[in-house]
Amino acid sequence: MTRIFGTDGVRGLANDKLTAELALDLGVAAARVLVARGGFDRPRPLAVVGRDTRISGQFLEHAVVAGLASAGVDVLRLRVLPTPGVAYFTDALGADVGVVISASHNPMPDNGIKFLARGGVKLDDAVEREIEEHLGQDWDRPTGAAVGRVKPYGPTVPEYVDHLIRTLDVPTGKPLSGLKLVIDCAHGAASEVGPRALAEAGAQVVTIGASPDGLNINSGCGSTHLELLQKAVIDHGAHAGFAVDGDADRCLAVDHTGEVVDGDQIMAILALALDDAGSLVDRTLVATVMSNLGLLQAMRTAGVEVIQAAVGDRYVLDEMRRGGYSLGGEQSGHVILREHATTGDGVLTALHVARRMATTGRTLRDLAGVMTHLPQVLVNVSGVDRTRTDDPELASAVAAAEAELGDSGRVLLRPSGTEPLVRVMVEAPTAEQAQQVADRLADVVRTRLAV
Repeated sequence: MTRIFGTDGVRGLANDKLTAELALDLGVAAARVLVARGGFDRPRPLAVVGRDTRISGQFLEHAVVAGLASAGVDVLRLRVLPTPGVAYFTDALGADVGVVISASHNPMPDNGIKFLARGGVKLDDAVEREIEEHLGQDWDRPTGAAVGRVKPYGPTVPEYVDHLIRTLDVPTGKPLSGLKLVIDCAHGAASEVGPRALAEAGAQVVTIGASPDGLNINSGCGSTHLELLQKAVIDHGAHAGFAVDGDADRCLAVDHTGEVVDGDQIMAILALALDDAGSLVDRTLVATVMSNLGLLQAMRTAGVEVIQAAVGDRYVLDEMRRGGYSLGGEQSGHVILREHATTGDGVLTALHVARRMATTGRTLRDLAGVMTHLPQVLVNVSGVDRTRTDDPELASAVAAAEAELGDSGRVLLRPSGTEPLVRVMVEAPTAEQAQQVADRLADVVRTRLAV
């Protein structure tokens, strides 16, 4: 059977690959798997459903909800809410399943459907496969009183903002007082939550990218387009700026000079904050193999161990669960503060970085300066056999490059999981050396892995 679940749910062009019919069928299949597994402590299972602002989310939401309810599941509609907010309510309301309708940072025409298990965590691969197996099957439909009930959940935004503020653990006062902050909401799911949370924490807030019309999500704004945020921070004389993506599960920042602060730097800031508070479990940070070597060097200097997981927030979270670690994330801005969230949360991240600024009295530029980025070059070599990266001559070339760079650089070969492509990543003390080594290795990949 062809798999339709990817690493982050089912995604595709809305109304093309991702149709109302498929959304309905996914709702039914997920409900049937849920009912068969049992374990719910109410007459019928309960689902919560939320979405981002893209216009296709409206019909996809109705289709998923119809599928769930027709299969005997009660549904609370959270309406527009960040992905981590849906995860929060899945746990807080004791729901048996959560559903997020969003394509995250993808362009508006795309959309996606992601299911969350009890507690607001991502489904296991085995459960996703079970849902796929139920797609399109005949089934005994419940009738009469056995069908599900659907109703909106009213206090979604204020309750979620209250949760975010509580994570700052400041019982009284305004912990971000004195800070002027810009937030770019990508015209997405955090357009109401983001500015409100920062303001309630005491910051003076300048808001951009918070006028969603269903069509403008991620369009030239948010964490994938930082130019507007950089300009706004400088124009308004702000202390810092934060940008989330369409579903607000990632966050990047800009310091008062307009310089970008990426996910690696944000993790470094938060790791040291948690370490100072004695809350960094086992003094360990979970990053990915694509995190800059500068992060590893900075953490080594601070006495913090870094575990590197495969690329993808689900792999970071898997590693965090295995070791019980409290902080992990990716260079792209997915940052998981596991004490407070089961997934990356852009608004939560912004709040905790801003709080570090407020409590230390240091600028974001100064805090981010704890790590120095090594120049990083990535070369994509296409049209090659990605299954043969263990080729002896290629391995020898990689070993020679690693010996040349020593402790001051790094080499990583990453075969694509879906394409005939190998990514060659090199970090070195200078951009010139990184480019030279990457080009040299790319030539070897091209020659040895030719198809």
